[in-house]
Amino acid sequence: MFNESSAGEEQNGESDFSDEIIVNQIFSGQKDLFRLLVRRYEKAVYGMGCSFFRNPEDASDFTQEVFLKIYRNLQGYEGRSRFSTWLYRIAYNTAINEVNRRKEYQSLAEEDMNKLSSSGDNPERIALREAARTAVQAAVKELPERFAICIDLFFFYDCSYQEIEVITGIPVNTIKSHVFRAKALLREKLELLSED
Repeated sequence: MFNESSAGEEQNGESDFSDEIIVNQIFSGQKDLFRLLVRRYEKAVYGMGCSFFRNPEDASDFTQEVFLKIYRNLQGYEGRSRFSTWLYRIAYNTAINEVNRRKEYQSLAEEDMNKLSSSGDNPERIALREAARTAVQAAVKELPERFAICIDLFFFYDCSYQEIEVITGIPVNTIKSHVFRAKALLREKLELLSED
């Protein structure tokens, strides 16, 4: 639906326009330029969908839903923040609402160890990875559900505190506090493992 591409657009330099210029052009009637915004952010939105839903089909449906919402609500973008911030906020809220409806958010810390360990790992590395996963999982379980995504984004997706704030709307200091707690639990679990 949104995956159409145009070879001519690359030649015309349209892909070099800022998001804000593209949005203003759409406002002035060039609605076909919406495809440029989709192309820019489709992978990121799909990645967020995979984080929440862990299923390619659900992540794809989520991506379609987010871009439909963006298209329908584009007039609500007032330019007070970057367009990407506005878009990610809509994507995050859409995901949270769907997760709350389904009640199925599962942290990546709960991923099956068989899927995480490569066949070449030695028993010590597997044990350390299991201890780390257990520690992060324990930290996630201590947190309210809405903060679990912060831990996942930090530990499993290498997002900075600022990036997590942009995506979730949770203040940086709150994110730091929860990541600090997760790191302390992780350190404690690893120290216990090394004493054995």
